[in-house]
Amino acid sequence: MEISRITGIENKKTNRPNPLVNWIGVLPFFLFILFFVILPSTNLFIGAFQDNRGNPTLANIAVLTNPYVLKSFSISLQVSTITSFVGGVFGFFVAYSITIGKAPRWMRNIIMTFSGLAANFGGVPLAFAFIATLGHTGFITTFLKNICWTGVDGMQTCPFDIYETGFNLYSLMGLTLTYIYFEFPLMVLTITPALEGLKREWREASENLGGNTFHYWFYIALPVLLPSILAAMILLFASAFGAFATAQALTGGSIYLVTILIGQQIRGDVLNNPNEGYALALGMVVVMALCIAGYSILQRQTARWLKS
Repeated sequence: MEISRITGIENKKTNRPNPLVNWIGVLPFFLFILFFVILPSTNLFIGAFQDNRGNPTLANIAVLTNPYVLKSFSISLQVSTITSFVGGVFGFFVAYSITIGKAPRWMRNIIMTFSGLAANFGGVPLAFAFIATLGHTGFITTFLKNICWTGVDGMQTCPFDIYETGFNLYSLMGLTLTYIYFEFPLMVLTITPALEGLKREWREASENLGGNTFHYWFYIALPVLLPSILAAMILLFASAFGAFATAQALTGGSIYLVTILIGQQIRGDVLNNPNEGYALALGMVVVMALCIAGYSILQRQTARWLKS
């Protein structure tokens, strides 16, 4: 007994995992953060305060007061705000329908699968998909041109051209519509866990106290979900604000988003001052940092409710 007891203790000591082994799995993650986040961000920060010869200067920061730069920031903020709000509201109701709305399980599986794909479907393929669908010779555009319709005056009109109504895929309206395509699936993926975290006991308690559906959502559910909704919309805002390839491929740079302006500065095909591009990117980093800070704060409040 004594020998087995001692042997058991020795086995436990020998089988105890080495704490250093636990870090091997996360080592690639930290290396990725180092080489693709920390070092590029450091180089960007240093380059924003240097001229083309590497001498210290504040002239690059002055570019942020340029009217064209301010306009590019304004357009980017406008597109990001609109798409985050529309995509957030639409995505919330889609998520509601497959969770609390008691949608069939097969529909939930389809929507969640589509959301996982569409939320990561961006760049040139997304721009090409919209051009092939809603472009001047796109599928839907051509289909509508072959349909006759009758107006309020009884006159029959053929064909129907959506571009004659003022729609233009290659404008700010078309870019906003394209961004919403990958924004609302991201909202579905983000807000679904929060909706599933609503406890049935809360609704039962509201009904026992004489509350109806409006009382439950206005006084209980929405206050609990509001931090999650706002955090998800901030995530959508940041996603749209940092998008580049989709806008570049769709509009060819005709819409002056700040990401397109940075690309022109760094590539040198239109403009050629990489250090000014670094300064513009630094301005974007500030906006993204504010988004991340707001998202983290709201997520902490959400976690407090979901753990209760």
